Amino acid sequence: MLGFLDQPAGFDIGETGLLVFDAAQPLWRALLVGLGNTLRVSLPALLLACLIGLAVALGRTSGSRVWRSVAGIYVDTVRNTPLLLQLLMWYFLLIEWLPDSTQAIPVLPGVWLSKGGLAFPWFGPGEAGAAWAWSWPQQDTFNIVGGAAVSPEYLSLALALSIYTGAFLAEVIRGGIESVPASLMEAAETLGATRFQQITRVLLPQALRTIVPAATNQFLNLIKNSSLAVAVGYPDLVSVGNTALNQTGRVVECVLVMMSVYLALSLSTTALMNWFNARHALKGPA
Repeated sequence: MLGFLDQPAGFDIGETGLLVFDAAQPLWRALLVGLGNTLRVSLPALLLACLIGLAVALGRTSGSRVWRSVAGIYVDTVRNTPLLLQLLMWYFLLIEWLPDSTQAIPVLPGVWLSKGGLAFPWFGPGEAGAAWAWSWPQQDTFNIVGGAAVSPEYLSLALALSIYTGAFLAEVIRGGIESVPASLMEAAETLGATRFQQITRVLLPQALRTIVPAATNQFLNLIKNSSLAVAVGYPDLVSVGNTALNQTGRVVECVLVMMSVYLALSLSTTALMNWFNARHALKGPA
């Protein structure tokens, strides 16, 4: 049934990450590259979404009316507009408003942003088997050379997933924060704890009991929502799978393979979060 996966793919993949791929290699390796691209965008987006969610949740519970208003507008706007439209917005903003590679914007030392994507320093092997070393991107006459780079398609997908999921996580975290009795924070303040210590040592450890189960659902949604990458041409698992089924005509088999991979990713994420919940959240603060 799955023997067709051993036949040559017959197509190239624009972004392969750390895996090397060409059209002569089998279909199963093409799908593996697609899976790698899915993980390559999902994992950083998960981390960024958590940071955004935490920052916005603290803003929503802040004593400052301005911060509460700004955070509220962000949450209401992002949660009530379709993710696909947000993804397309970020994609067209990147490819329309950013300058060409010949006039790349220096975001940070060694980090350049242009229509060609985001170039950044990278640690890897040198040319001709030389020792590993840092490679720094530099502005050349026609392009950015050196370092590593991610495409505008990757950037737009990562931004859309992070900002969209971050809005939902903000409400999850806010609910967890508000479930912590105010007397605990008052006791910590009485003992001389700083605001940072109150948040990291008292508030968040207690709030995790409520946050983790609900946050798991948002993590699962982000991983599944990454399949919208096909809308901007990023070669994730679904995009590569669609190309494979068009090449082979094995529609049912290709769809079953993709469904099985996403099921495995979801079950693995759930198991990891359940382990974390049992190990940390249910124990309370140390």
